Amino acid sequence: MVAVGFVLVAAITTVGVFQLLPNGTDTSGPAPTTTAEPALTPSGLADQFLDRFTAGDPQAAGALTDDPAAATTVLSDLWRTLLPKSVTATRDGLVEAPAGASTVDQPFTITWDFGQERTWTYPSVLRVVRDERGWLVAWRSELVHPKLTAGRGLAFRDLTGKPAVLGSDDAPLLTWSPTGPVAECPASLLTPALGRVAAGRAGTPGWFIALTDGAGQDVSALHGSGTAPLRTSLSGAVQRAAQSAVDSDRYAAAVVALRPSTGELLAVAQNASAGDQPIALSGLYPPGSTFKVATAAAMISAGRADVGTVLPCPGSVTVGERTIDNANFALGDVPLRTAFARSCNTTFALGAADLSPDALPAAATQLGLGADFEIPGIVTELGTVRPAANTAEQVENSIGQGTVRASPLGLALMAATVAHGAPVTPTLWAALDTKTVTAYTAPPPEVLTSLRTLMRAVVTDGLGAPLARFGEVHGKTGTAEVSGGAHGWFIGYRDDLAFATLVIDASTSSAAVDLTARFLGAL
Repeated sequence: MVAVGFVLVAAITTVGVFQLLPNGTDTSGPAPTTTAEPALTPSGLADQFLDRFTAGDPQAAGALTDDPAAATTVLSDLWRTLLPKSVTATRDGLVEAPAGASTVDQPFTITWDFGQERTWTYPSVLRVVRDERGWLVAWRSELVHPKLTAGRGLAFRDLTGKPAVLGSDDAPLLTWSPTGPVAECPASLLTPALGRVAAGRAGTPGWFIALTDGAGQDVSALHGSGTAPLRTSLSGAVQRAAQSAVDSDRYAAAVVALRPSTGELLAVAQNASAGDQPIALSGLYPPGSTFKVATAAAMISAGRADVGTVLPCPGSVTVGERTIDNANFALGDVPLRTAFARSCNTTFALGAADLSPDALPAAATQLGLGADFEIPGIVTELGTVRPAANTAEQVENSIGQGTVRASPLGLALMAATVAHGAPVTPTLWAALDTKTVTAYTAPPPEVLTSLRTLMRAVVTDGLGAPLARFGEVHGKTGTAEVSGGAHGWFIGYRDDLAFATLVIDASTSSAAVDLTARFLGAL
């Protein structure tokens, strides 16, 4: 029997314990035939369990419990995830069972030694119960540590000092290995940026004991302290939906999503065909008819039209030296709402011809395309809209051609501004501010109200009709002609989610509508 306060210690590499059955019978050889071995007392059983436990023999320790399988599994997992150099257990006082008792609680203190003067010591209680088999340790994972409840685990974390990066749901986006950053989610486009920011905020290397969930992810620190993680606004669910949508496309494609009410970036995704450069954040392309959101805002602000104003939509029109065509259709005289929903180029070319040269840049600026932000770790380009040099350039710009350029992030910000009704500042980090280099002011409320009506009509009565099954989606399609082909766009919002999708060289906006359907359908 171990005396009160006697220390039980064994290194994990020097395990050598013979197994006893719960009643204390020695199974290493034939049973004695002359004198029966006395049954273990509660204190003797506690000593044997702690001895086997500290020796790193989970199976032998588990055999002394009333649930050997569960005990063996938990103890084996602990040795695997904690990797101690040695473990010490000290029974705190001698507790014997009163006459007729069937339960005895034995306090003890345990110390885990991880080397390099890193130790973890805490008290616990081991309960011994008696049934028809004799005295057994009542197995509960909490006897190892009070916080080790069902479904939880413990893990030793040896840190580089560089913080992990988490999503808005606290799921890891990036962790660190001895060789560098490790991407933990499909936001691979942002992995270099996340790594740069995290590395720049490295603290002192340390260690801690983590309480983990069933998937092995850290829930809290039980002992020690590591570098506090950096949290981002990225949503695991939205990011996975966006990445899955672009990965399933045969063309180069990108999706950006953000929350209009806060500006938080929720997803930034592009597929392998789009290359390694972050086109989703800084790639500038002709926005095509998505820019009609800005042109409509300019026409409404100038008092030239509103949602119900009837305007001509011929199949072709020549303004100055530039001829503008529709995609093989003419609607005649229709309300602006219908011309917008059906994306009538000629209506907007005629409307823009009567506007001042700075009307389109001013409208685009109010929708965020002229803004500039510095988000820690990433480089962004939202868009450029210059005053037209002549009428021909003005009408080309009005339909998102000419000299107008925008990125997926810029157009997502445009949609977010309409949804929110105020300027939106894109953010990525919970604790790191976005610096506003060039601010902007949103259009007047009455203009925004009209834009929302026009964008809703695109889905209810226009080219965005395939998205009607996904709730109250507002949006605008765009086909942007480029040398040798055309890009497809769709921008929009639903509730507190704004987004832009781009499919390069897809020939038509329908490809972007289909991509958007896959994205929204996965949420």
